[in-house]
Amino acid sequence: MASGGERDERNAGDGGHEGHEGGKGDEGSGRRAGRARRARLAEIFRFALVGGVNTCTFFGCYLLLHPWMPYFAAYSLAFVLSMVGSFFLNTYFTYRTRPTWKKFALFPLTNVTNYLVQSVGLYALVTWAGMDDRIAPLVAAVVAIPFTYLISQRILVPRGKAAEGPDGPEGPDGSGPENGMDERQPSRLA
Repeated sequence: MASGGERDERNAGDGGHEGHEGGKGDEGSGRRAGRARRARLAEIFRFALVGGVNTCTFFGCYLLLHPWMPYFAAYSLAFVLSMVGSFFLNTYFTYRTRPTWKKFALFPLTNVTNYLVQSVGLYALVTWAGMDDRIAPLVAAVVAIPFTYLISQRILVPRGKAAEGPDGPEGPDGSGPENGMDERQPSRLA
C-alpha cells in the first residue's frame, strides 16, 4: 500500500487527479514528509556540528593537560572529558532527548564504533588503496560519520522516535504529540 507521499509522486506525472480518494489529504502528508526530511537534515547538521565542537574540545583539553602529565594520560583524560561533553551535547542539542544513566553507560559504544570503522578504513585506504597515510585518517574519519550517527541515534533516541523522525509523531493538526509531552524534552540526568 502506498503512502500519501508516494501517491503524490505517482499522480504528479499524470496531472494529479484531484478527484481521487486522497484529495487534499495528500498535500498534508507531502508537507509532513517534507518537514520530516528537513528535520532529519537539521539533526544531521547538529550532529556534525557537535562532532566539530567535540574534536576541538578534545584537542584543547589535550593541549591544556599535556604540560602537566604524560602525553598518553593527557590523551586519555581529554578523550573521556570530550566524550562526556559529546554525550550531553548530543542528548540536549542534536537529538533533543533526555539523558539517562543507561544512555550514558551505552554512549561509549558510539566511540568504539567510530574507532573500529576508522581503523578498518585507515588500514584499507593505506594498505589496499595506496592512499597517503597523512590523508587517510581524515578520509576514514569522514567515512565513519554515518556509522557513528546511526549508533548514537540508536542509543540516545527512544525506539519509536527514531522511526517517526526527529520531531516525533504528529498530532491531528501536524503540530506534534497530542499531549504536548515528548521524551525528547531536556531534563536532568535520571
